[in-house]
Amino acid sequence: MSRYHRMPFGAETGFEGTRFGLWAPEAESVDLLLETPEDSTDGSPVPGGGRILPMDRHDEGWFQCMVPDATEGTLYRFCPRGPLNPDSLWVPDPASRFQPRGVHAASEVIDPDRYSWGDAAWVGRPWEEAVLYELHVGTFTPEGTYLGVIERLDHLADLGVTALELMPVAAGPGRWGWGYDGVNLFAPFAPYGRPEGLKQLVDHAHQRGLMVFMDVVYNHFGPEGNYLNLYAKSFFDESRHTPWGAAINYSSRMVRDFTIHNALYWLEEFHIDGLRLDAVHAIEDANTPHILEELADAVHHGPAVGRHIHLVLENDKNEARFLTRGEDGRPTHYTAQWNDDIHHCFHTLLTDESQGYYADYADDPGVLLARCLSEGFAWQGQPSGHRAGARRGEPSAHLPPTAFVSFIQNHDQIGNRAFGERLSDLIGVRAVEAAQALLLLAPQIPLMFMGEEWDAENPFLYFTDVGEDLADAVRDGRRGEFKSFPEFASPEARERIPDPVAEATFTRSRLDWTDLKHERCARHLAFVRNLLDLRRREVTPRLPGIPGGKAEAFWHDTSVTRGRIIEARWTLGDGSMLSVLSNLNPTPQGNATRPNGRVIYESNTDDWPDAKTMPEWTTVWFLFDGQI
Repeated sequence: MSRYHRMPFGAETGFEGTRFGLWAPEAESVDLLLETPEDSTDGSPVPGGGRILPMDRHDEGWFQCMVPDATEGTLYRFCPRGPLNPDSLWVPDPASRFQPRGVHAASEVIDPDRYSWGDAAWVGRPWEEAVLYELHVGTFTPEGTYLGVIERLDHLADLGVTALELMPVAAGPGRWGWGYDGVNLFAPFAPYGRPEGLKQLVDHAHQRGLMVFMDVVYNHFGPEGNYLNLYAKSFFDESRHTPWGAAINYSSRMVRDFTIHNALYWLEEFHIDGLRLDAVHAIEDANTPHILEELADAVHHGPAVGRHIHLVLENDKNEARFLTRGEDGRPTHYTAQWNDDIHHCFHTLLTDESQGYYADYADDPGVLLARCLSEGFAWQGQPSGHRAGARRGEPSAHLPPTAFVSFIQNHDQIGNRAFGERLSDLIGVRAVEAAQALLLLAPQIPLMFMGEEWDAENPFLYFTDVGEDLADAVRDGRRGEFKSFPEFASPEARERIPDPVAEATFTRSRLDWTDLKHERCARHLAFVRNLLDLRRREVTPRLPGIPGGKAEAFWHDTSVTRGRIIEARWTLGDGSMLSVLSNLNPTPQGNATRPNGRVIYESNTDDWPDAKTMPEWTTVWFLFDGQI
């Protein structure tokens, strides 16, 4: 079977040929250039050879052209002529399905009907079964391709994860990058493989029972390769700016449709199971409905009919209203949010770091961790010192724990460190295991970052491949981010920060799979696999119907210095109670009262000094099967 998401723009194949469509409201006319592979170059403004066809003007800034002999593999560009493009530059299609030679070169016609799917019976998995595994395609394997990921799917299925989460794969500049500066949002990044390679990855994942999620970026376009200002300047609102440039103009109907179609395209044409929307706090929209609500409604009334599709937010504003549940307990709009709060609580507890945004957590990390475990967000409307006193967040205790994605590591929290250190570089393995045991068995949806399952040693650094005109600015900007940190106060110290545009920075971030031959890594892999197997057997079956407002958590300050015992308990969907005691401290701690229930897991099997004193770095889980 094939899958095709039809759109009003881009190159749409059919029985009569290929229809090319471009929204160019600021252009006076638009020409279409059809190229052969021999004609195409990597960015000359006026390519040699090929065939030029005028496009017909339609209402509201649309230009279209039907070409009977344009088929799969045809290369094409547009020339929108007008005052914004005085040099008559030829530009790629912003809705291109593939950019085989990069974001400055010709687009390629793709016929989605050519790929035959083998997962016709796949309808996804319920959200309660989700165990997310975040990976970067370019550094996950030595090959750095979609097909390379396929070779490791058995590892992930055996580990016990149920969902891959791909960092963005939309086409951006260069040969490598994190993916958050995409400019051709419908085109899979060519260095990872062709579109059919990504489809094969999704297909093979589904055949192993694995969901596939994808990060998408709807708050900005990257700084290189974005040609929209040459013919569709109204795509952006120059009066409002984000950290990445002019805000996207979501007051425009066409812009809203472009974004909504992009979400539906990945979910339908690539059979993706879920989207994680990056940094939606940077999206400004005063319209009703908000673009986030309209997008979610389009998904729920479209590809989500008859399928399990999950929409997840990254939202620094902690806006609980986007996570509301209906009377049936199902998400009204978004299934969950990445909970940075819980990461920051864990991190400050385990490392004692207090720079940057960690300052908001440093004074009471245990109290805030207890709030995260029982209520979701740590910040629910209180003034944030890191944000100059601005109030952050909304009350979230009414939401079920499954409305939050928890993690102790991810691409941001590793890669945004100057040297990309993983958590095990900062603390001992016993501390990591105590935190992982707390994370992976809690009712919140857990996420791990690639290599975390075996305690990988290599860093994950910030890397990008941009043109020389941007390289110095990116390099200086990256190092300037750390100027306020005491250890990087001097220019000499900042020079030690890896160059983000150097190829070596990218290659150092690649996972080393030979780690698994080492006893330490094999032991840690078995540790994580055991936890996830226990989650599958004891926790996941009890999560459907888990209520909000039925959890409690306490921080027991048991020492003169700073004790670190956390106690939490949740009423699960079947009425049973799950409880945890966790000593996140390098010394034994007293005042630990064991709750009712059988012990289902203990991260540290050392003898307790006495009935109420927990050994250091110990997490113990209890399950009470009786009705509460």
